[in-house]
Amino acid sequence: MTLATRAAATEIAAFPGQPLRGTATAPGDKSISHRALILGTIAHGETAIDGLLESEDVRRTAAAMAAFGASLERRGEGRWRVIGNGAFATPSDVLDLGNSGTGARLILGAAAGYPLVASFTGDGSLRERPMLRALKPLGLMGARWLAREGGRLPLTLAGGALKGIDYALPEPSAQVKSAILLAGLNATGETWVRETTPTRDHTERMLSAFGAELEAGQDDKGHFVRLVGGQSLRGCAVAVPGDPSSAAFLVVAGLIVPGSELTVRNVLLNPTRTGLIETLLEMGAELTIGGRRDCGGEAVGDITVRHSALRGVEVPAARAPTMIDEYPILAVAAAFARGVTVMRGIGELRVKESDRIALMADGLTACGVTARAEREGLVVEGGMARGGATVHTLGDHRIAMSFLVLGLAAREAVRIDAAEMIATSFPGFAALMRDLGARIG
Repeated sequence: MTLATRAAATEIAAFPGQPLRGTATAPGDKSISHRALILGTIAHGETAIDGLLESEDVRRTAAAMAAFGASLERRGEGRWRVIGNGAFATPSDVLDLGNSGTGARLILGAAAGYPLVASFTGDGSLRERPMLRALKPLGLMGARWLAREGGRLPLTLAGGALKGIDYALPEPSAQVKSAILLAGLNATGETWVRETTPTRDHTERMLSAFGAELEAGQDDKGHFVRLVGGQSLRGCAVAVPGDPSSAAFLVVAGLIVPGSELTVRNVLLNPTRTGLIETLLEMGAELTIGGRRDCGGEAVGDITVRHSALRGVEVPAARAPTMIDEYPILAVAAAFARGVTVMRGIGELRVKESDRIALMADGLTACGVTARAEREGLVVEGGMARGGATVHTLGDHRIAMSFLVLGLAAREAVRIDAAEMIATSFPGFAALMRDLGARIG
């Protein structure tokens, strides 16, 4: 956050007290919302989006798409129409992407395919997040950029005249994979992206829905996605399912607050996003999934949870790509589990909106939980959390929501130092939780 934002920050607290009961609908998936706007801009014709997450991050992407030449119209809550021209045009001003790392990396990839020059910036947090992991393969394809050390924003990108590459991701990252594939749409030849561990595949699924031909599979080098350049996309209807990363806060709250029973509807069940559900079941969660159905080519369902006696587990490091955004709230669940929970292979969390490993360890310790940060991991010793602390979030929305959930089940209230950034991914979080019976305010 900037100094001005810090000065205006609003503290709120979560208080223990009563069970959570009822039914809620998960907000639209943030990853799919970003992609729908970007592909709708690249495509020819109309893209009708239903269920778009209207968070601050996604609105920044929508504004960027308008700057690149798309016509966007909001037709109601979560209902948007995008009219694309089949290409990005040169924007007339610097694009401010706020706090959105997903938006930044995906838009860099899409913009690199066109003969334009565009400048990007963001808030204080985004300007410290490394973009080089996306810029390096884009540079190998022929894009050029001028940026701060490490490829950090503000940066200026010059695109066009790209050639396809065969690129092995050095670390699992759906954002980098997506940036390369979006650039590859307008590159000559074939673009291959290889990964040792498959990451979320929303870009591949959505490219197919927009008419692109691509191949995903396994060979002797591991998982791959192959895309032939020079393809045109056609606008289509996109139904955005509920975000499992947002639903996770409701699910864990229902598991740790005594007497609770709640259902979260319309949750995305893409197998590249269900790592938290697998882990919670291993911890002994009373969790069931009903109403399984298809939503725009993605599996969705309704998750029902009841207060459960959880036990500590060791989370397989290979599972990290399927739940990377859920580790902060998993650490809260671990604080109320019997025994020790070990989370390793999660070094990616140190370069998110904040150093999430350090912030979770510090916040849990302040709340009376034994927690140890490691370079690539986090170890939490379970037991009833005392609470009674003010947690410093450094403007990180997932840290903020995680500790509000912890406060609902702790002995004493937990306060966070700033609530505004929750709107980055989950606008209306506090109000929805109050509707379920939570004391937050």
